[in-house]
Amino acid sequence: MKQPVLTIVVPCYNEEEVLPTTIDSLHELLITMIADEQISKESHLLFVDDGSKDQTWTIIHKRSLKDNHVSGLKLSRNVGHQNALLAGLFTAKDSSDCVLSIDADLQDDINVIPNFIEKFKKGHDIVYGVRKKRDCDTFFKRRTAEFFYTLMNKMGVNLVYNHADFRLMSKRALQELEKFEEVNMFLRGIVPLIGYRSTSVFYDRKERLAGETKYPLKKMLYFAFDGITSFSVTPIRFVLLTGLVSFFVSLLFGAYFFSLKFIGETETGWTSLITSIWLIGGLQLIGIGLIGEYIGKIYKESKRRPKYIVEMDSKTYTKPLPLTNTQRAKDESYNLNLRKLPETN
Repeated sequence: MKQPVLTIVVPCYNEEEVLPTTIDSLHELLITMIADEQISKESHLLFVDDGSKDQTWTIIHKRSLKDNHVSGLKLSRNVGHQNALLAGLFTAKDSSDCVLSIDADLQDDINVIPNFIEKFKKGHDIVYGVRKKRDCDTFFKRRTAEFFYTLMNKMGVNLVYNHADFRLMSKRALQELEKFEEVNMFLRGIVPLIGYRSTSVFYDRKERLAGETKYPLKKMLYFAFDGITSFSVTPIRFVLLTGLVSFFVSLLFGAYFFSLKFIGETETGWTSLITSIWLIGGLQLIGIGLIGEYIGKIYKESKRRPKYIVEMDSKTYTKPLPLTNTQRAKDESYNLNLRKLPETN
């Protein structure tokens, strides 16, 4: 029986500290799975450099030159984790039967990857890696993550609880994913929309091996807000509901104060007036800002700009054209850094 061709896609951004260990660990796993005839010998690793400012691409390129199971994709600039992941998925789909995505920090357990392949062979087009628990997270991150998943489900967005971007997708699932042309691509919400047969593999998440997280609080909040506004109009409806409630409450208070005037118990004062002005003004600004967020997304979608631009593919790299003096200086500096890197197994 012919074994499936697997490509493991790893988006990377400033991962020079952990990347040599990541490459070695995934390469060892890949070779073991090939030897056990779980996957085809044509399977390989694809590392996507998302415009890193350190030696990430140098490490990837050097390893790809001496190992046929390792290849690299260098993007022209930093486009964000989701778009870098898409670049890897869409590049790998044409030469693969299935593609698995995993982060470079190896917090996701690579030892369960053979379980993904077993699920795929049983006819599942999408296999989600789902965390059993969130013990390695801080209390704040754990609670906010739970709130986010609950909120998204309440808004009607079908998310897999405790699943990030550790997943396997078949070739035909990726072909359908490519038909989603929106710029604001929130993969955790879009992949379930494909609708093909899916299942989950549960695992325990590990501590980060080295380096710093690429998702601090600011990015996490932006990511969550982007996911909410990309998939639901509930926030706008909430603004409408708030406006209606505020309107009817103001009518009730108006009737109450109007009745006090006839009774003769009114007192002049600025507190209630100023409070109401600030309240209504704040609600209006929130509403305008929220609507503006949706208009901004429409503006981005209307321009139809590419999600990413590939600067170099290590497996299709050919002899370059003659260089200018500036380009030659940069190339010499790059080769010098390449030679200085320690050897990896």
